[in-house]
Amino acid sequence: LPFYYELKIAFVVWLLSPYTKGSSVMYRKFVHPTLSSKEKDIDEYICQAKDKSYDTLVHFGRKGLNVAATAAVMAAAKGQGVLSDRLRSFSMQDLSSYQSDPVQTGPSTAQPTTAQHRTRPIIRSKSESYKASS
Repeated sequence: LPFYYELKIAFVVWLLSPYTKGSSVMYRKFVHPTLSSKEKDIDEYICQAKDKSYDTLVHFGRKGLNVAATAAVMAAAKGQGVLSDRLRSFSMQDLSSYQSDPVQTGPSTAQPTTAQHRTRPIIRSKSESYKASS
């Protein structure tokens, strides 16, 4: 089409110009009458879309919760062995055996070597240290 781009620019300027009010003319002549004649159909479609969207939300929400629950159960089942090993390493038996390691006495205790084990004092909370001192 000859002068397509020039006509297109002129049409857009006519629509946007506040002097010609082209967009108001287009709306009053074409858009409003079409929407008025189809108003009942549009309202019915909106109601159907609301109902379907709620049902879809509930359906996918349930699916998502099922997937999340399955993933949580699988992770717990796989991680149970690792978790039990970690919990076992902090048991009281391990702590008591760590404190009962023999400490050498004598002149060599001033400079501990890498082969010697030193026991650490158990750090108590403020309430426990208050009870022990009274």
